[in-house]
Amino acid sequence: MAPPRPTPFALVFGTAAERFASLSEGIAASGHDPASRDAFLLVREVAELLYELRPAQGAGEAIAALAAFLHFAYLFWMDGERVLTVSEPELAQLLSDCPPVRPSDCPPVRPSVYCQLPALRVWGTPEAAASAEPLDGWFVAPRTDPVEPLSALAVFGLNPQREGFTTVEVAGPRPLPLQRPDGSALFSSTLTGGAAAGLSSLAGSEELLELAWRAEALR
Repeated sequence: MAPPRPTPFALVFGTAAERFASLSEGIAASGHDPASRDAFLLVREVAELLYELRPAQGAGEAIAALAAFLHFAYLFWMDGERVLTVSEPELAQLLSDCPPVRPSDCPPVRPSVYCQLPALRVWGTPEAAASAEPLDGWFVAPRTDPVEPLSALAVFGLNPQREGFTTVEVAGPRPLPLQRPDGSALFSSTLTGGAAAGLSSLAGSEELLELAWRAEALR
């Protein structure tokens, strides 16, 4: 049996994850709710770690993406670094016309988790005019907001030999019904030769959010 793939959390923080204990102490001392992104970023220890992790040319969107990743990573750590590993049969069902469903489109508040897909099976183009990248998985954070009952941070292009990866944050109610403008099936491959290779694609953020909603039935 192949060893489990490392999560983005493990690749970025590794043994340095012990730094999160100081974040926890700072958050507790501040009295802020760690689930609130704005409150989380106001904590001194968080701001210091964010400064240390900032990219060399980081500014604007790069810093915002890093802040989102750090927030999801902290919630993931706080809830015990739980990983939901999606099997090939489970992924096939999630991508099918008859996906597993929950009895409600308002998921109960559950611990944070990283939902890890089979490698190189689902692809997307998280940056306009850029090449397609494989979707490794996504973090899901607990939500109590009725307007945005599900919040996820997807990770594309994760590779231990590559410096960095691409993230996309989505949040909201389940985006139903969905239909592609060209009439093709949801999640069908948009890559040349992708269908023959058994690959799937995400045509936009709404399909990503829909996939995250479908995966909630596996939790």
